[in-house]
Amino acid sequence: MPTYDDIFNNNRQWVETHTASNPAFLEALISDQKPDYLYIGCSDSRVTAEDLMGVKPGEVFVHRNIANLVNNIDLNAMSVIEYAVRYLNVKHIVVCGHYGCGGVKHAMQAKDLGLLNPWLRNIRDVYRLHHTELDAIEDTTARYNRLVELNVQEQCVNVAKTAVVQQMYLQKGYPTVHGWVFDLQTGLLKDLNLDFEHILHDIQKIYDLSADSQWVDDSPKMS
Repeated sequence: MPTYDDIFNNNRQWVETHTASNPAFLEALISDQKPDYLYIGCSDSRVTAEDLMGVKPGEVFVHRNIANLVNNIDLNAMSVIEYAVRYLNVKHIVVCGHYGCGGVKHAMQAKDLGLLNPWLRNIRDVYRLHHTELDAIEDTTARYNRLVELNVQEQCVNVAKTAVVQQMYLQKGYPTVHGWVFDLQTGLLKDLNLDFEHILHDIQKIYDLSADSQWVDDSPKMS
């Protein structure tokens, strides 16, 4: 593990390496950011957005918290989404979980975790919504892995519930919301291939905040 002083040495080497290959690197860094991606991920130290995605500084706007949750009363997450969508005009919002997530595992333990209790209760709510499927999975690891995927799915739904995402999608056709899972064993990202437009139409009766007459329910009606 690097020492405290190593961090600053690494930083100097980072600058030297980038400016050696690209003399205009710092000039580009100073210019205004124009990322196409908002990445909402877990705070786990093993899961870093830029490394996983292979992107450079300025190409991804990042928000991370325990278990990659999107809670509508979390002003931090809501502010990040608002800024990224309305002012940075990101084209894609990615919610990325990872197998072996400690937050998911702790959420399913009968243990008092203090301040973490109300935060991780959001994951318990995901389990409650999908308990029939999850309880049918006998292998514990497989059950937790599936819960990781379902948690990502539900957080993507929470992103779709926000007014700014609904409004900008109607006006511009973006951002699109994606659900990913990072596999620590293989190092690979898994796209859950969520149908974002279907999710929007599915929730719009209750969560429609678009204030746009175009956003109408076109599902067949029972006679």
